[in-house]
Amino acid sequence: MATGTLGQSNPAAVTNTTVYTVPVGKNAVFNISVANSSGTPIAVRLAIAAAATPTAAEYIEYDTIILGNSVLERGGLVASAGKLVVAYSSTAAAAVNVYGYEE
Repeated sequence: MATGTLGQSNPAAVTNTTVYTVPVGKNAVFNISVANSSGTPIAVRLAIAAAATPTAAEYIEYDTIILGNSVLERGGLVASAGKLVVAYSSTAAAAVNVYGYEE
């Protein structure tokens, strides 16, 4: 059973990036933190998806603005085997961390 940091990424600008995939036979309980390392606002999208390109229904954040040098936190998330945490940012200033546990 993995615990702690499950995935980390600094996505390229305007690119869907898979940060974490729930392993086969596991469920995951996790939090997502997106830190904006720039001094200017960025827009981010987060999805818990079945594929690397999320459908409209899979987004949990869509073009949410994170002010400069600030953070967005989403907690208490649960996903089943094979689901992907996909992040997208308007710039390359987003640091995305997924942390929690698998069971």
